[in-house]
Amino acid sequence: MGEKVTMGLSNKQLPKLGFLYLDYVLRFFDHSNFKGWPNKIETVTYHWKNDKDRFIKEVKRKKIDVLIGNIPATAYETFREIARELPHVRFIPSMDTQFSNKSKENVTRFAWKYDLPIPKTYIYYNHENAYKFLKKTKYPKIVKKSYGPSNYGGYFVHKVDNYKEAKELFDEKKYHPMYFQDFVPMEADIRVMLIGHKPVCAFWRRAPEGEWLTNTSQGGSMDYMDVPKNVLDLAVKVSKAAKAEYWACDVAYGKDGKVRILECATAFAAFPYIRDWIGQYIMWLLSEGRFKKPHVPMFNWEELGKIDASLLRTMRHINFGKYSPSYDGAYFGKKRKLFGENEVYLHVLDSEYKMYPVKRRWSEEWPSEKWNYQDNLALKISKKTKKQKISKDVPNPSGDESVESAAEQDAKITKDELNDFLTSIEGIGKKKVKNIIEHFGDVEEVVGVLHQNSSILTEVKGITKKLASKIEKAWDKLLKN
Repeated sequence: MGEKVTMGLSNKQLPKLGFLYLDYVLRFFDHSNFKGWPNKIETVTYHWKNDKDRFIKEVKRKKIDVLIGNIPATAYETFREIARELPHVRFIPSMDTQFSNKSKENVTRFAWKYDLPIPKTYIYYNHENAYKFLKKTKYPKIVKKSYGPSNYGGYFVHKVDNYKEAKELFDEKKYHPMYFQDFVPMEADIRVMLIGHKPVCAFWRRAPEGEWLTNTSQGGSMDYMDVPKNVLDLAVKVSKAAKAEYWACDVAYGKDGKVRILECATAFAAFPYIRDWIGQYIMWLLSEGRFKKPHVPMFNWEELGKIDASLLRTMRHINFGKYSPSYDGAYFGKKRKLFGENEVYLHVLDSEYKMYPVKRRWSEEWPSEKWNYQDNLALKISKKTKKQKISKDVPNPSGDESVESAAEQDAKITKDELNDFLTSIEGIGKKKVKNIIEHFGDVEEVVGVLHQNSSILTEVKGITKKLASKIEKAWDKLLKN
Protein backbone atom coordinates (compact mmCIF):
# COMPACT_ATOMS: atom_id res chain seq x y z
CA MET A 1 0.00 0.00 0.00
CA GLY A 2 1.30 3.43 -0.90
CA GLU A 3 1.38 6.42 1.42
CA LYS A 4 -2.03 8.04 1.86
CA VAL A 5 -2.32 11.23 -0.20
CA THR A 6 -3.73 14.24 1.64
CA MET A 7 -5.27 16.93 -0.56
CA GLY A 8 -4.99 19.65 2.06
CA LEU A 9 -6.59 23.07 2.09
CA SER A 10 -7.69 25.02 -0.99
CA ASN A 11 -6.39 28.53 -1.68
CA LYS A 12 -9.45 30.05 0.01
CA GLN A 13 -9.13 27.78 3.05
CA LEU A 14 -5.47 28.54 3.69
CA PRO A 15 -4.81 30.92 6.60
CA LYS A 16 -3.70 34.42 5.68
CA LEU A 17 -0.01 34.82 6.49
CA GLY A 18 1.86 37.93 7.57
CA PHE A 19 5.56 38.56 8.11
CA LEU A 20 6.23 40.30 11.41
CA TYR A 21 9.02 42.83 10.91
CA LEU A 22 10.49 45.46 13.22
CA ASP A 23 12.38 48.60 12.26
CA TYR A 24 16.17 48.25 12.73
CA VAL A 25 15.92 44.46 13.23
CA LEU A 26 17.34 41.95 10.74
CA ARG A 27 14.63 39.95 8.98
CA PHE A 28 14.74 36.19 9.48
CA PHE A 29 12.19 35.34 6.74
CA ASP A 30 11.07 36.80 3.44
CA HIS A 31 8.85 35.65 0.57
CA SER A 32 11.60 33.50 -0.96
CA ASN A 33 11.47 31.21 2.10
CA PHE A 34 7.80 30.42 1.33
CA LYS A 35 8.21 29.42 -2.30
CA GLY A 36 4.94 28.15 -3.77
CA TRP A 37 2.54 29.71 -1.24
CA PRO A 38 -0.34 30.65 -3.58
CA ASN A 39 -1.80 33.62 -1.72
CA LYS A 40 -0.43 37.05 -0.92
CA ILE A 41 1.70 37.16 2.23
CA GLU A 42 1.23 40.46 4.04
CA THR A 43 3.95 42.34 5.90
CA VAL A 44 3.37 44.26 9.11
CA THR A 45 6.18 46.38 10.56
CA TYR A 46 6.38 47.49 14.16
CA HIS A 47 7.86 51.00 14.45
CA TRP A 48 8.66 51.03 18.19
CA LYS A 49 7.78 53.79 20.68
CA ASN A 50 3.97 54.11 20.89
CA ASP A 51 3.16 51.91 17.90
CA LYS A 52 1.23 49.13 19.63
CA ASP A 53 -2.31 50.28 18.85
CA ARG A 54 -1.53 51.11 15.22
CA PHE A 55 0.16 47.74 14.76
CA ILE A 56 -2.86 45.88 16.16
CA LYS A 57 -5.24 47.80 13.88
CA GLU A 58 -3.11 47.00 10.81
CA VAL A 59 -3.10 43.26 11.61
CA LYS A 60 -6.88 43.33 12.02
CA ARG A 61 -7.40 45.40 8.85
CA LYS A 62 -5.30 42.98 6.79
CA LYS A 63 -7.23 40.04 8.33
CA ILE A 64 -4.03 38.15 9.12
CA ASP A 65 -4.42 34.72 10.70
CA VAL A 66 -0.75 33.85 11.27
CA LEU A 67 2.11 36.25 12.06
CA ILE A 68 5.56 34.80 11.43
CA GLY A 69 8.75 36.26 12.91
CA ASN A 70 11.03 36.58 15.92
CA ILE A 71 10.62 39.26 18.60
CA PRO A 72 13.77 40.94 19.99
CA ALA A 73 14.22 41.08 23.76
CA THR A 74 13.41 44.79 24.01
CA ALA A 75 9.98 44.34 22.38
CA TYR A 76 9.04 41.02 23.96
CA GLU A 77 6.80 42.32 26.76
CA THR A 78 4.97 44.67 24.39
CA PHE A 79 4.26 41.79 22.04
CA ARG A 80 2.87 39.70 24.86
CA GLU A 81 0.30 42.49 25.26
CA ILE A 82 -0.23 42.65 21.49
CA ALA A 83 -0.82 38.88 21.32
CA ARG A 84 -3.56 39.16 23.95
CA GLU A 85 -5.25 41.85 21.85
CA LEU A 86 -5.13 39.54 18.81
CA PRO A 87 -6.45 36.24 20.24
CA HIS A 88 -7.43 34.88 16.82
CA VAL A 89 -3.93 35.38 15.42
CA ARG A 90 -1.38 32.59 15.73
CA PHE A 91 2.15 33.84 16.34
CA ILE A 92 4.93 31.62 14.95
CA PRO A 93 6.90 31.10 17.11
CA SER A 94 4.45 31.63 19.96
CA MET A 95 5.15 34.17 22.69
CA ASP A 96 5.65 31.31 25.13
CA THR A 97 8.20 29.65 22.84
CA GLN A 98 10.00 32.99 22.54
CA PHE A 99 10.18 33.37 26.34
CA SER A 100 13.82 32.26 26.24
CA ASN A 101 14.66 34.89 23.59
CA LYS A 102 14.26 37.68 26.11
CA SER A 103 17.10 37.03 28.52
CA LYS A 104 19.54 34.53 29.94
CA GLU A 105 17.48 34.61 33.12
CA ASN A 106 14.48 33.38 31.15
CA VAL A 107 16.56 30.57 29.67
CA THR A 108 17.51 29.57 33.21
CA ARG A 109 13.93 29.65 34.52
CA PHE A 110 12.81 27.61 31.52
CA ALA A 111 15.55 25.05 32.28
CA TRP A 112 14.67 24.94 35.99
CA LYS A 113 11.00 24.29 35.22
CA TYR A 114 11.69 21.40 32.85
CA ASP A 115 14.57 19.89 34.82
CA LEU A 116 17.05 20.51 32.00
CA PRO A 117 20.77 20.30 32.82
CA ILE A 118 22.49 23.71 32.96
CA PRO A 119 25.57 25.01 34.79
CA LYS A 120 24.63 25.86 38.36
CA THR A 121 23.18 29.36 38.08
CA TYR A 122 22.57 32.23 40.51
CA ILE A 123 20.22 35.17 39.91
CA TYR A 124 20.17 38.06 42.36
CA TYR A 125 18.02 41.18 42.25
CA ASN A 126 19.15 42.12 45.76
CA HIS A 127 22.74 43.20 45.13
CA GLU A 128 23.67 43.25 48.80
CA ASN A 129 22.77 39.57 49.13
CA ALA A 130 24.68 38.80 45.94
CA TYR A 131 27.88 40.35 47.27
CA LYS A 132 27.53 38.42 50.53
CA PHE A 133 27.30 35.21 48.53
CA LEU A 134 30.19 36.16 46.22
CA LYS A 135 32.45 36.66 49.24
CA LYS A 136 32.05 33.06 50.40
CA THR A 137 31.52 31.13 47.13
CA LYS A 138 34.09 29.10 45.21
CA TYR A 139 35.68 30.43 42.01
CA PRO A 140 35.98 30.74 39.07
CA LYS A 141 32.52 32.02 38.10
CA ILE A 142 31.10 33.06 34.75
CA VAL A 143 29.28 36.42 34.84
CA LYS A 144 26.82 37.24 32.07
CA LYS A 145 24.67 40.18 31.12
CA SER A 146 21.22 38.65 31.41
CA TYR A 147 19.00 41.13 29.60
CA GLY A 148 19.50 43.33 26.55
CA PRO A 149 21.84 42.68 23.62
CA SER A 150 22.95 39.09 23.17
CA ASN A 151 26.53 38.23 23.91
CA TYR A 152 27.87 39.56 20.56
CA GLY A 153 30.74 37.12 20.36
CA GLY A 154 31.28 36.86 24.10
CA TYR A 155 31.62 40.56 24.91
CA PHE A 156 28.99 40.34 27.65
CA VAL A 157 30.36 37.09 29.10
CA HIS A 158 33.16 37.32 31.67
CA LYS A 159 35.23 34.92 33.77
CA VAL A 160 36.14 36.02 37.31
CA ASP A 161 38.63 34.15 39.48
CA ASN A 162 37.99 35.75 42.88
CA TYR A 163 35.71 38.09 44.81
CA LYS A 164 37.81 41.18 44.01
CA GLU A 165 37.43 40.59 40.26
CA ALA A 166 33.69 39.90 40.63
CA LYS A 167 33.13 43.08 42.69
CA GLU A 168 35.09 45.25 40.25
CA LEU A 169 33.24 43.78 37.27
CA PHE A 170 29.75 44.32 38.71
CA ASP A 171 30.68 47.83 39.93
CA GLU A 172 31.82 48.73 36.42
CA LYS A 173 29.15 47.00 34.32
CA LYS A 174 26.12 47.66 36.59
CA TYR A 175 24.50 44.41 35.43
CA HIS A 176 21.00 43.91 36.83
CA PRO A 177 20.01 41.31 37.79
CA MET A 178 23.35 39.95 38.96
CA TYR A 179 23.53 36.71 36.96
CA PHE A 180 26.41 34.27 37.26
CA GLN A 181 27.20 30.58 36.94
CA ASP A 182 29.72 28.04 38.14
CA PHE A 183 32.53 27.71 35.62
CA VAL A 184 32.31 24.39 33.77
CA PRO A 185 35.48 23.34 31.92
CA MET A 186 34.38 22.41 28.39
CA GLU A 187 35.78 20.32 25.59
CA ALA A 188 33.65 22.46 23.27
CA ASP A 189 30.11 23.64 22.81
CA ILE A 190 27.73 22.39 20.15
CA ARG A 191 25.06 24.40 18.32
CA VAL A 192 22.04 22.30 17.32
CA MET A 193 19.27 23.70 15.11
CA LEU A 194 15.89 21.98 15.00
CA ILE A 195 12.71 22.17 12.94
CA GLY A 196 9.62 20.49 14.38
CA HIS A 197 11.93 19.03 17.08
CA LYS A 198 14.11 17.30 14.45
CA PRO A 199 17.82 18.20 14.37
CA VAL A 200 18.61 19.65 10.94
CA CYS A 201 22.08 21.10 11.56
CA ALA A 202 24.71 20.70 14.29
CA PHE A 203 28.32 21.74 14.68
CA TRP A 204 31.10 21.91 17.24
CA ARG A 205 32.63 25.20 18.34
CA ARG A 206 36.02 24.80 19.97
CA ALA A 207 37.99 27.40 21.90
CA PRO A 208 41.53 28.38 20.79
CA GLU A 209 44.37 26.74 22.68
CA GLY A 210 44.50 28.07 26.25
CA GLU A 211 41.21 30.01 25.95
CA TRP A 212 37.73 29.27 27.31
CA LEU A 213 35.39 31.20 24.95
CA THR A 214 34.30 29.13 21.94
CA ASN A 215 32.89 31.97 19.81
CA THR A 216 34.33 31.93 16.28
CA SER A 217 34.61 35.73 16.44
CA GLN A 218 37.07 35.22 19.31
CA GLY A 219 39.24 32.84 17.29
CA GLY A 220 37.33 29.60 17.96
CA SER A 221 37.02 26.88 15.32
CA MET A 222 34.02 24.86 14.14
CA ASP A 223 33.41 21.48 12.54
CA TYR A 224 30.38 19.31 11.76
CA MET A 225 31.58 15.76 12.38
CA ASP A 226 30.36 13.20 14.90
CA VAL A 227 28.00 15.22 17.09
CA PRO A 228 27.17 12.82 19.96
CA LYS A 229 23.79 11.19 20.47
CA ASN A 230 23.33 12.58 24.00
CA VAL A 231 23.71 16.14 22.65
CA LEU A 232 21.07 15.63 19.94
CA ASP A 233 18.74 13.90 22.41
CA LEU A 234 19.05 16.82 24.85
CA ALA A 235 18.38 19.36 22.10
CA VAL A 236 15.22 17.46 21.07
CA LYS A 237 14.03 17.35 24.69
CA VAL A 238 14.56 21.10 25.05
CA SER A 239 12.78 21.90 21.78
CA LYS A 240 9.78 19.81 22.83
CA ALA A 241 9.66 21.55 26.23
CA ALA A 242 9.61 24.91 24.44
CA LYS A 243 6.92 23.67 22.02
CA ALA A 244 8.99 25.26 19.27
CA GLU A 245 8.30 25.22 15.55
CA TYR A 246 11.99 25.97 15.09
CA TRP A 247 14.73 26.24 17.69
CA ALA A 248 18.45 26.36 18.41
CA CYS A 249 20.40 25.11 21.44
CA ASP A 250 23.98 25.69 22.50
CA VAL A 251 25.08 22.64 24.48
CA ALA A 252 28.24 22.60 26.59
CA TYR A 253 30.19 19.34 26.26
CA GLY A 254 31.95 19.26 29.62
CA LYS A 255 35.32 17.72 30.38
CA ASP A 256 33.45 15.81 33.10
CA GLY A 257 31.52 14.02 30.34
CA LYS A 258 28.22 15.78 31.10
CA VAL A 259 26.17 17.89 28.69
CA ARG A 260 24.49 21.14 29.77
CA ILE A 261 22.36 23.80 28.10
CA LEU A 262 24.14 27.14 27.67
CA GLU A 263 21.70 29.06 25.47
CA CYS A 264 18.50 28.39 23.56
CA ALA A 265 16.21 30.57 21.44
CA THR A 266 14.25 30.92 18.20
CA ALA A 267 16.43 33.88 17.18
CA PHE A 268 19.68 32.51 15.79
CA ALA A 269 21.98 32.78 12.79
CA ALA A 270 20.94 30.21 10.18
CA PHE A 271 22.09 29.39 6.68
CA PRO A 272 19.61 30.48 3.95
CA TYR A 273 18.72 26.87 3.12
CA ILE A 274 17.74 26.25 6.76
CA ARG A 275 15.39 29.23 6.65
CA ASP A 276 13.93 27.69 3.47
CA TRP A 277 13.39 24.40 5.30
CA ILE A 278 11.63 26.26 8.13
CA GLY A 279 9.42 28.01 5.57
CA GLN A 280 8.54 24.68 3.94
CA TYR A 281 7.79 23.20 7.35
CA ILE A 282 5.44 26.08 8.26
CA MET A 283 3.68 25.77 4.88
CA TRP A 284 3.14 22.04 5.53
CA LEU A 285 2.04 22.74 9.10
CA LEU A 286 -0.64 25.26 8.12
CA SER A 287 -2.00 23.58 4.98
CA GLU A 288 -3.24 20.26 6.40
CA GLY A 289 -0.92 18.35 4.09
CA ARG A 290 -1.31 20.34 0.86
CA PHE A 291 2.39 21.22 0.93
CA LYS A 292 5.02 18.54 1.43
CA LYS A 293 6.86 18.28 4.71
CA PRO A 294 10.57 18.87 4.06
CA HIS A 295 12.70 15.74 4.26
CA VAL A 296 15.94 16.60 6.05
CA PRO A 297 18.10 13.49 6.60
CA MET A 298 19.96 13.09 9.84
CA PHE A 299 23.62 14.11 9.66
CA ASN A 300 23.07 15.95 6.37
CA TRP A 301 25.22 18.63 7.99
CA GLU A 302 28.30 16.42 7.89
CA GLU A 303 28.20 16.37 4.08
CA LEU A 304 27.13 20.00 3.66
CA GLY A 305 29.81 21.02 6.15
CA LYS A 306 32.50 19.80 3.73
CA ILE A 307 31.55 22.66 1.40
CA ASP A 308 33.49 25.91 1.62
CA ALA A 309 31.90 28.19 4.25
CA SER A 310 31.57 31.16 1.89
CA LEU A 311 29.57 29.02 -0.56
CA LEU A 312 27.54 27.39 2.22
CA ARG A 313 26.36 30.83 3.37
CA THR A 314 24.78 31.52 -0.02
CA MET A 315 23.36 28.10 -0.96
CA ARG A 316 19.59 27.92 -1.43
CA HIS A 317 16.79 25.45 -2.15
CA ILE A 318 18.54 22.26 -1.04
CA ASN A 319 16.24 19.23 -1.16
CA PHE A 320 16.84 15.59 -0.25
CA GLY A 321 15.01 12.55 -1.58
CA LYS A 322 13.73 9.95 0.87
CA TYR A 323 15.59 6.65 0.94
CA SER A 324 14.06 3.70 -0.88
CA PRO A 325 15.82 0.35 -1.62
CA SER A 326 15.41 0.84 -5.40
CA TYR A 327 17.13 4.22 -5.40
CA ASP A 328 20.56 3.38 -6.86
CA GLY A 329 23.57 4.83 -5.13
CA ALA A 330 21.56 6.65 -2.47
CA TYR A 331 24.20 8.01 -0.09
CA PHE A 332 21.88 8.16 2.89
CA GLY A 333 20.66 4.62 2.19
CA LYS A 334 24.08 2.95 2.30
CA LYS A 335 25.94 5.07 4.82
CA ARG A 336 26.48 3.44 8.23
CA LYS A 337 27.53 5.39 11.29
CA LEU A 338 28.55 4.64 14.87
CA PHE A 339 25.87 6.48 16.82
CA GLY A 340 25.63 6.02 20.57
CA GLU A 341 26.54 2.42 21.28
CA ASN A 342 25.46 0.98 17.93
CA GLU A 343 26.37 1.23 14.26
CA VAL A 344 23.28 2.25 12.29
CA TYR A 345 22.18 3.16 8.78
CA LEU A 346 21.64 6.91 8.59
CA HIS A 347 18.15 6.60 7.09
CA VAL A 348 17.07 4.56 10.14
CA LEU A 349 17.73 7.61 12.33
CA ASP A 350 15.06 9.57 10.44
CA SER A 351 12.39 7.40 12.07
CA GLU A 352 14.02 7.92 15.48
CA TYR A 353 14.33 11.70 15.06
CA LYS A 354 10.99 12.66 13.54
CA MET A 355 9.82 16.06 12.39
CA TYR A 356 6.66 16.72 14.42
CA PRO A 357 3.75 19.05 13.67
CA VAL A 358 3.77 21.67 16.43
CA LYS A 359 0.19 22.60 17.28
CA ARG A 360 -1.04 26.01 18.28
CA ARG A 361 -1.41 26.52 22.02
CA TRP A 362 -4.11 28.68 23.56
CA SER A 363 -3.01 28.74 27.18
CA GLU A 364 -0.23 31.03 28.46
CA GLU A 365 2.63 29.16 30.10
CA TRP A 366 4.79 32.20 30.92
CA PRO A 367 2.40 35.11 31.69
CA SER A 368 4.30 38.33 32.32
CA GLU A 369 2.40 39.09 35.52
CA LYS A 370 4.32 36.24 37.11
CA TRP A 371 7.47 35.80 35.03
CA ASN A 372 8.58 39.31 34.06
CA TYR A 373 11.11 39.62 36.87
CA GLN A 374 13.21 42.10 34.89
CA ASP A 375 10.49 44.77 35.05
CA ASN A 376 8.72 43.69 38.23
CA LEU A 377 12.00 43.82 40.16
CA ALA A 378 13.72 46.63 38.28
CA LEU A 379 16.62 48.29 40.07
CA LYS A 380 15.49 51.37 41.99
CA ILE A 381 18.09 53.45 43.76
CA SER A 382 17.30 56.08 46.41
CA LYS A 383 18.44 59.68 46.07
CA LYS A 384 21.50 58.95 48.21
CA THR A 385 22.23 55.98 45.88
CA LYS A 386 22.92 53.81 48.91
CA LYS A 387 19.86 51.68 49.57
CA GLN A 388 18.33 49.48 46.93
CA LYS A 389 14.55 49.55 47.12
CA ILE A 390 13.87 45.97 46.23
CA SER A 391 10.85 44.34 47.80
CA LYS A 392 12.17 40.79 47.68
CA ASP A 393 14.97 38.62 46.45
CA VAL A 394 14.49 35.97 43.76
CA PRO A 395 14.73 32.28 44.65
CA ASN A 396 18.09 30.72 43.86
CA PRO A 397 18.57 27.13 42.75
CA SER A 398 19.25 24.54 45.38
CA GLY A 399 22.23 22.18 45.30
CA ASP A 400 20.83 20.50 42.20
CA GLU A 401 22.07 22.16 39.00
CA SER A 402 18.67 22.43 37.38
CA VAL A 403 16.04 22.82 40.10
CA GLU A 404 14.45 26.06 41.23
CA SER A 405 14.08 25.89 44.99
CA ALA A 406 10.82 27.77 45.38
CA ALA A 407 8.96 26.91 42.20
CA GLU A 408 5.26 27.69 42.44
CA GLN A 409 2.66 25.42 40.96
CA ASP A 410 -0.43 27.11 39.56
CA ALA A 411 -3.76 25.64 40.57
CA LYS A 412 -5.16 23.65 37.62
CA ILE A 413 -8.83 23.23 36.77
CA THR A 414 -9.75 19.57 36.30
CA LYS A 415 -11.71 18.04 33.44
CA ASP A 416 -14.64 17.34 35.75
CA GLU A 417 -14.63 20.95 37.02
CA LEU A 418 -14.59 22.30 33.45
CA ASN A 419 -17.40 19.90 32.51
CA ASP A 420 -19.49 21.03 35.51
CA PHE A 421 -18.93 24.69 34.65
CA LEU A 422 -19.83 24.40 30.96
CA THR A 423 -22.85 22.12 31.40
CA SER A 424 -24.27 24.59 33.94
CA ILE A 425 -24.80 26.97 31.01
CA GLU A 426 -28.11 26.64 29.20
CA GLY A 427 -27.64 25.13 25.73
CA ILE A 428 -24.45 23.20 26.50
CA GLY A 429 -24.48 19.49 27.13
CA LYS A 430 -21.79 16.87 27.59
CA LYS A 431 -21.46 16.33 23.83
CA LYS A 432 -20.65 19.99 23.22
CA VAL A 433 -18.16 19.96 26.10
CA LYS A 434 -16.47 16.93 24.53
CA ASN A 435 -16.33 18.70 21.14
CA ILE A 436 -14.77 21.80 22.74
CA ILE A 437 -12.05 19.83 24.54
CA GLU A 438 -11.27 17.71 21.46
CA HIS A 439 -11.07 20.82 19.24
CA PHE A 440 -8.53 22.64 21.42
CA GLY A 441 -6.63 19.56 22.60
CA ASP A 442 -7.01 19.46 26.38
CA VAL A 443 -8.54 21.19 29.41
CA GLU A 444 -5.63 23.61 29.87
CA GLU A 445 -6.01 24.87 26.29
CA VAL A 446 -9.76 25.44 26.75
CA VAL A 447 -9.06 27.43 29.91
CA GLY A 448 -6.54 29.46 27.91
CA VAL A 449 -9.25 30.29 25.35
CA LEU A 450 -11.66 31.33 28.12
CA HIS A 451 -9.00 33.62 29.61
CA GLN A 452 -8.24 35.26 26.26
CA ASN A 453 -11.44 35.59 24.24
CA SER A 454 -14.44 33.27 24.37
CA SER A 455 -15.46 34.19 20.82
CA ILE A 456 -12.73 31.77 19.68
CA LEU A 457 -15.10 28.99 20.82
CA THR A 458 -17.24 29.65 17.72
CA GLU A 459 -14.62 27.62 15.81
CA VAL A 460 -16.22 24.55 17.44
CA LYS A 461 -19.17 23.01 15.64
CA GLY A 462 -22.40 23.81 17.48
CA ILE A 463 -21.05 26.81 19.42
CA THR A 464 -22.83 29.96 18.21
CA LYS A 465 -21.89 33.56 19.00
CA LYS A 466 -24.80 33.65 21.44
CA LEU A 467 -23.52 30.55 23.28
CA ALA A 468 -19.97 31.92 23.32
CA SER A 469 -21.27 35.13 24.86
CA LYS A 470 -23.10 33.16 27.57
CA ILE A 471 -19.90 31.22 28.33
CA GLU A 472 -17.88 34.44 28.57
CA LYS A 473 -20.34 36.03 31.04
CA ALA A 474 -20.41 32.86 33.16
CA TRP A 475 -16.60 32.64 33.14
CA ASP A 476 -16.22 36.29 34.19
CA LYS A 477 -18.70 35.72 37.01
CA LEU A 478 -16.81 32.60 38.14
CA LEU A 479 -13.50 34.49 38.25
CA LYS A 480 -14.99 37.29 40.34
CA ASN A 481 -16.34 34.92 42.98
